[in-house]
Amino acid sequence: MENLREIIDLYKDVVIQIATPYSTGTGFYLKEHDIIVTNEHVVRGSNEVVVDGNALDMTLSKVLFTDPRHDLAFLKTPEGLELPEIRLSDDKAKDGDRVIAIGHPMGLKYTTTQGIVSNSARRMGDNDLEYIQTDAAINPGNSGGPLVAGDGEVVGINTSIYRDSNNLGFALQARYISETIDEYTKQNGQIGARCTSCANLVFQNNVDEGYCPHCGAKITLPSDLEDYEPSGIPKMIEEIVSEAKYNVKLSRRGPNHWEIKKGSAKIRISYHDKSGFIIGDAFLASLPKENIKDIYEYLLRQNNKLESLNFSIFNQNIVLSLIIYDRYLNLETGMNLFKYLFDKADHYDNILVEEFGALWKTEEE
Repeated sequence: MENLREIIDLYKDVVIQIATPYSTGTGFYLKEHDIIVTNEHVVRGSNEVVVDGNALDMTLSKVLFTDPRHDLAFLKTPEGLELPEIRLSDDKAKDGDRVIAIGHPMGLKYTTTQGIVSNSARRMGDNDLEYIQTDAAINPGNSGGPLVAGDGEVVGINTSIYRDSNNLGFALQARYISETIDEYTKQNGQIGARCTSCANLVFQNNVDEGYCPHCGAKITLPSDLEDYEPSGIPKMIEEIVSEAKYNVKLSRRGPNHWEIKKGSAKIRISYHDKSGFIIGDAFLASLPKENIKDIYEYLLRQNNKLESLNFSIFNQNIVLSLIIYDRYLNLETGMNLFKYLFDKADHYDNILVEEFGALWKTEEE
């Protein structure tokens, strides 16, 4: 295997984090074709998604093409993006090859895991496609990320794991990606989809009023999908985020999860519909190695002063939290409480760093 560090550094800029109101996942940029590749199930139900990356400011990206048969999707590349070139491998991975799975599992930015190819042509289900089976750890959020060989080329796209196992993963072979791109690019970037009935590609210029022109089956192009519209408590939370002057679409991080930034603080909002709790966690800074006692004493004193908010420590992170029971939430109350959280988060992170030696959180944390 080539220098592992060189491979990791090369992919750090081209591996993209993807979020929709329904899911989160990974994608990767192919410079030769100027598209972002991911899994269809990552973007399912969305006509646009949030993309973010090491060399990419968070923005919205249009879904150009979906292929349920191969579980592939292509996204429009944001304007002005200059990223390194990676290549799809022309060769199949072989049993025993060492590979690297790269992605954003469990919402964690840029994680790499190594493994061995245990079966380079595993057939699953009834679609007659070949997948690479590997023991490289793959978790929810890895979907759509590249499986990389020792020469630095993409041999597959991480697609699924076996039930609850994170060390038995499957990646669609890269040849299917190349074949699908070849089919797609003949239409000059039109929005399209693969028909699940006859497997032909259908585009805006030949779709027959929502039906495949080849076989007559019903087909939905990405452009046919309506914008996401929340209801109930998620709708109220998004109204609060909007009233607070934040971009709601850019804040969405999967079902009932949102993330916004206030100054240097990152605030994650979650709604747990089974318990009825709405939780806002502001991640402010990390504990230093020294003067920890002083920080703890300060946080405890602030907990006695603060109303509705509470400091805690989670995995060395200093977190300021707000908990609301959904039964008591209305727009006015929610606005006041979340504005209080946002303002205090932006206030306290500076104090913790400048006066107590806490550490600024990096973008990857």
